[in-house]
Amino acid sequence: MSVRYGKAGQDAQLGAQSSVADTVRAGLIGGFVGAVTIWIYEAVVWVGAQHLMPLSAIPSNATGLVFGKNVQESLGPAAYILGTGIHLVFALAWGVLFAFIWPFFRRRGFEATLVALLYAVVAWIVMHVAIAVVSSNHPNYYDPNVIIGGFMSHFFFTVPLALIVKQRLGPKAGG
Repeated sequence: MSVRYGKAGQDAQLGAQSSVADTVRAGLIGGFVGAVTIWIYEAVVWVGAQHLMPLSAIPSNATGLVFGKNVQESLGPAAYILGTGIHLVFALAWGVLFAFIWPFFRRRGFEATLVALLYAVVAWIVMHVAIAVVSSNHPNYYDPNVIIGGFMSHFFFTVPLALIVKQRLGPKAGG
């Protein structure tokens, strides 16, 4: 038995598929731009201004946070690839999640940058609780400097993410 849809039903079905695809695409683009932006922030602030690490340590940092410094050091150059992969996968996932929740806030009149600031705090807390669960080799997450620095860096991730998602999921020109 086959189900036949009228033109309106087909258009609605295609519209829903397009909407999901557009949302995922917006989240992936926003997440990628946020991932790059947070690394620029870390290069300027953590490396340049605060001298917390060498520039070369940024890509492998995620490897050390997730698997510990011993694993990071034992992997050698592969730690850079693994760390970059970890960083991008999580940034893209957080981007897609934001793209799916953004319409809820948009319909209620919230500004994207306000939602981004709160999202940054939530993302930092969730990720660092997860890191603390899987690894004992991490900064002291009770240190106010670590908390403030973490929130600041994640603002540089979520604000560009939010603005890109807002723009890409906003009303279409001429429509």
